[in-house]
Order: sequence, then structure tokens, then C-alpha cells
Amino acid sequence: MMGGMVFMVDGKMACGVIGDDLWVRVGKPALAAALAQPHTRPMDFTGKPSSNMVYVAPAGLAGSALDGWLAQGVEFARAAEPSRRRKA
Repeated sequence: MMGGMVFMVDGKMACGVIGDDLWVRVGKPALAAALAQPHTRPMDFTGKPSSNMVYVAPAGLAGSALDGWLAQGVEFARAAEPSRRRKA
């Protein structure tokens, strides 16, 4: 999915890897704070910036930073409402 690896929590996307970058689903309320962190940028996989996901470059994953990003993605996925099923 999305040209990389996606990690799901309770059936909802939490984070993943595309190329060398981690992407994290942080949610709209946390987007500005996430983008203020070093080595982050808006996730724009489709050419349009996402309103609730960020890319984190490898330099932003050193030390305990990776644990923090993963925890944020898991926390968001656990709290997120299930997506509506689309009719086929």
C-alpha cells in the first residue's frame, strides 16, 4: 500500500516506511507540532500535502526519537474512528 510498508493498529493505519522515510499519522490537531520537529516535512505522497501525516527523515529517528514517533502513530490509530466502508 502507498508504495511502501504500512503498519496497522486495530485495523487503522498508524505509520509506515516509504523509501528511507518514516511516515506517521499524527492527526490534524498535532500536525503543526509534528512539523515543527527537526527532519520532518508534510507527507505529500499523492502530490497534495496530507492534513494528518508527516514524513520523518532518517536523521530525525536517532536515539529515542523513533520510539516517540511510533508511539504517536499508534496512539492516533487507537483513538481514530473506523473509516466508513465504501460501496464497491
